[in-house]
Amino acid sequence: MRNGKPLPREGGFTYLGLVILVTVIGLVGAATLKVDSLLRRAAAEQELLETGAAFGEALRTYAEATPKGQPRQPPTLQELLKDPRFPGVRRHLRKIFVDPLTGKAEWGIVWANPGERRGVLAVYSLSTAKPLKQANFGPRFSGFENKQHISDWKFAATGQAIMQGQVLAQKSQAQNQPGQPSLFQPAPADPPPEQPSLFQPTPAKPAPEQPSLFPERGAPQSDAAPPAAVDDGR
Repeated sequence: MRNGKPLPREGGFTYLGLVILVTVIGLVGAATLKVDSLLRRAAAEQELLETGAAFGEALRTYAEATPKGQPRQPPTLQELLKDPRFPGVRRHLRKIFVDPLTGKAEWGIVWANPGERRGVLAVYSLSTAKPLKQANFGPRFSGFENKQHISDWKFAATGQAIMQGQVLAQKSQAQNQPGQPSLFQPAPADPPPEQPSLFQPTPAKPAPEQPSLFPERGAPQSDAAPPAAVDDGR
């Protein structure tokens, strides 16, 4: 203060500091909201896995309680709430859960008979968002790794029906890719052992060795007797 009046620069520095403070608070607030959104999303995905496990357990108990000769899949999800195949009240699921990703009690269904929309093989979320969780799934959620959409998480009774469909799809895809060896083709059989031909010529016997008429010098003489002397009468 000089003569009771503030210096102009002091007011400028105060305003600049206030702007910086507001900016920092805004950035921290935005980061906090983003982190909070990610935490909520991760919690919703974990809740979806637990809900899907409950659906899978209900489908398993329904299949195990099926009398011989009847379909092992419930016609709809309502049969899991009260099994009509038994005279008493028998429940495999206490309620149709709300999807934690969509907030609705609506689920996608993999049908055993898609034309008639009958026979529940698996249940999945209708959310098309990309899951945050991409790895480290438990054994009961095998095949959920690296999925592009949450709706790709299919919750079946034991995974057999879904895994069988995935194997058939992978087999078809492998056969349609040129130049790639198929994982479903049988291993090539070993070539049969070579059989001897019945028409191969018999190898010729080597010719017997002929004695030379002009033995080399120093060669051993033959054991044959020398020719007899001729008596000329002298």
